[in-house]
Amino acid sequence: MQDAPKRPLILTMRLDAASQAFFDKQRARYFPPRLNLLSAHLTLFHQLPDQISTFEVLENLQQSLFNLEVTGLINLGAGVAYKIESPALLALYKLLSRHFNTDLIPQDRQGFRPHVVIMNKETPGKAKNLLNELSQHFEPFTITATGLDLWVYLDGPWAYRRGFDFLNG
Repeated sequence: MQDAPKRPLILTMRLDAASQAFFDKQRARYFPPRLNLLSAHLTLFHQLPDQISTFEVLENLQQSLFNLEVTGLINLGAGVAYKIESPALLALYKLLSRHFNTDLIPQDRQGFRPHVVIMNKETPGKAKNLLNELSQHFEPFTITATGLDLWVYLDGPWAYRRGFDFLNG
């Protein structure tokens, strides 16, 4: 009997607890409830291989906590996201891209535009209205990256596989 094929892994940035709670609250408020199967997240890679080498790269990463700037809102057409900027995040993404270069799918090769989605799969009108509403009072703020998390894609929902903490200090 053959083993079931391994499912690809999704790599996300872990955020400090207060920031995660903020984004989760926004997502619960604005995402269509029947489609809101996940917590808010900042995806780094949509598909990495479920193999030992993937875990080894992440285990050997010597990354300290770092700040991310939430600089604005993005219209996704059928949704809205918070735009994230950080030189440290871009450097980490480039480093990991080199490690996983041969395994990256086209979606992960097309450029990295970090964001956290709080609404998706709505009408363009609803998205535009939310963008306008949130933009009226938006002020940039800082959040902290505290680690990385690997997830298994389950044809909709995700299952947590393993986390990798950043160094504190």
